[in-house]
Amino acid sequence: MIHVEHLHKSFGSVHAVDDVSFEVSRGEVVGLLGPNGAGKTTTMRVITGYLSANEGLVSVDGVPVSEDGMETRQKIGYLPENSPLYLDMEVYEFLSYIARLRNVSAKKINRRIIEMIEICGLKSVIGRQAGKLSKGYRQRVGLAAAMIHKPPILILDEPTSGLDPNQIYEIRELIKNIGQERTVILSTHIMQEVEATCSRALIINSGKLVAHGTIDELLNRSGAHINYTVSIKATRRQIEERVTLLNNVNFGEWLTDELSEHQRLTLRCSDRTNHSEEIFNWAVKNAFILTELTHETTSLESVFRELTQN
Repeated sequence: MIHVEHLHKSFGSVHAVDDVSFEVSRGEVVGLLGPNGAGKTTTMRVITGYLSANEGLVSVDGVPVSEDGMETRQKIGYLPENSPLYLDMEVYEFLSYIARLRNVSAKKINRRIIEMIEICGLKSVIGRQAGKLSKGYRQRVGLAAAMIHKPPILILDEPTSGLDPNQIYEIRELIKNIGQERTVILSTHIMQEVEATCSRALIINSGKLVAHGTIDELLNRSGAHINYTVSIKATRRQIEERVTLLNNVNFGEWLTDELSEHQRLTLRCSDRTNHSEEIFNWAVKNAFILTELTHETTSLESVFRELTQN
C-alpha cells in the first residue's frame, strides 16, 4: 500500500530523513517511533505529498507521489499534530467545508458527515464552534475531517499529544476501531501508544531507520528478557547449590546482605517465557520458604531507549 525506498530529505545542511526504506501493507496499523526531531513528521509529510523528497521513491498504492500527487492525496487522510481546524466554524459546517474541498459529491456530503459523527463520537458537540471544544474533541473533529472522503490510508502525527489520560484512552480506542478498515501510520514517541494500537513498529533516530518489526520481534532482537525478584528463607550457599537446577533461568545478583535471614536475589530468563511456576515449584521441591516472587519483562520503552540514545 505504501512503499518508501531510499528516502532522503534535507533542510539546508540538516539531514532530516537519511536513506529510509520501508513498506506498509494494506490493513496494517504501523507505529512510526522516534524521539523529537528524529524525522517522523518529515517522513509523513513526504508520503502525503506536502513535502518533496530530495532523493528516493515514495509510492501510494503503486502510484509514485512525485508523479501524481493529486491521485495519491485522494487515497490519504492526514491529521497533523495540531489539528488544523477553523476555530470559528461550527463542527458540522467545518466538516461540510472539508468534504467539498475533498470533492465529495453534494449528494453524499450529509450522509458522509453523519457517518463521521457516529464513528468519531461527535454527536454531543454538533452545533458548537470548534474553538470551544476540548482538545480531545478537536482531535476527534480532525480525525473526522481526515476521513471524510473515505481514504484507504490514514496518517496520524502524534494524535494524543497534549491529551489527558481519559482522552488518550478514547482516541486510542478510536484509532484501533478505524484500523480494522484502513491502513494506518501512527507517529508517536509514546511506547504505550504503539503497544495499544499497532501491529508493527518502525523506529527512526537521527533521520535513519534503526529497527522495524512486530513488537515481539523488536523485543527479541534487542535481547529482551524477564527479570525475577525472589526472596527465600535460606542461606546463600543453599541457594547457590540448587539454582543451577532451574532450566533457562540464570542467577542475576544478590539484593540483600549475606547474613540476612531472607536472601533476596534476581534471576534472569532470556527466552521471554514466564518461568514463575517453575521457580515456585523449584522452591517447594528444595524446601525453601519463598516470601516474594515478582517478574518484570523488558519493555518496548527500554528497547526504544537502547536504539535511540546517541
